[in-house]
Amino acid sequence: MSNEHPEPFVIAEIGCNHAGDMTVAKKMISVAANFCEVDAVKFQKRDNRVLFTEQEYNTPHPNPMHSFGASYGEHRDFLEFTIDQHKELREHCEEQGVVYSTSVWDTSSAAEVAELNPDFIKVPSATNLHFDVLRILADEYGGKIHISLGMTTRTEEESIVDFLRDRGRLQDVVLYACTSGYPVPFDQLALLEVKRLKDTYGDELSEVGFSGHHLGIAADVAAMALGATTVERHFTLDRTSKGTDHSASLEPDGLRRLKRDLSHVAKSLRYKDADLLEVEKATRAKLKWTGSVPVTS
Repeated sequence: MSNEHPEPFVIAEIGCNHAGDMTVAKKMISVAANFCEVDAVKFQKRDNRVLFTEQEYNTPHPNPMHSFGASYGEHRDFLEFTIDQHKELREHCEEQGVVYSTSVWDTSSAAEVAELNPDFIKVPSATNLHFDVLRILADEYGGKIHISLGMTTRTEEESIVDFLRDRGRLQDVVLYACTSGYPVPFDQLALLEVKRLKDTYGDELSEVGFSGHHLGIAADVAAMALGATTVERHFTLDRTSKGTDHSASLEPDGLRRLKRDLSHVAKSLRYKDADLLEVEKATRAKLKWTGSVPVTS
């Protein structure tokens, strides 16, 4: 029986919280890497003209105070970085000693990001049934494929797993337990989904992860104790900033404390490797009563 619990791989989901500003994006990378000490940062890549119909593109943002454009499509375009900008972000990640990645929402984005060849590429819950995206990643990309399972039925989940198993890629997949909401109330976090995924697919997968959109950091530690070895949280410099994802994100000190607590608890998830641990011996010598023996009847 192993007495070592892996320290979880922590991902700061920057997403679109950079407000379309490369300077802000680079600052977020630096803060996440050096102050929060996370393992990876993650962005998003979309081709909005492919994702949206003309009507959807030209529809006003449902929450105008958080919009960066006159329409929802213009809002999304304002927040989008080009693939050359993603290359620049990756270079900055390398300089800061943190892993770069991004979520891909469509086939052209998947193909472009696959050519960058990051350590892993994420398929968000919204796109996990886009089998053309999955096909590109399975057939044209050799790194890890991370997939969130928010908004996904068990039947749909099985179809995703079967698709990647048939292509011989399941051993490269990290499946995330996830509830899609911003923020998610605690009674709908469903943390035991981590254990279910591990029990169901654990022998075939690379890992099971947890992607949380809740408040605080206690649930992430519980997810790790249940078997999640990758933990992803949205990250922002200011939760009051313009944009709908900030309110369900962690600010720098919250993300720093999350990384710290996960590391500390990972070290504690073990059995005693001796009857008496070193830290106990001096205390035992001082306090332990050992002068009587059990009386047998």
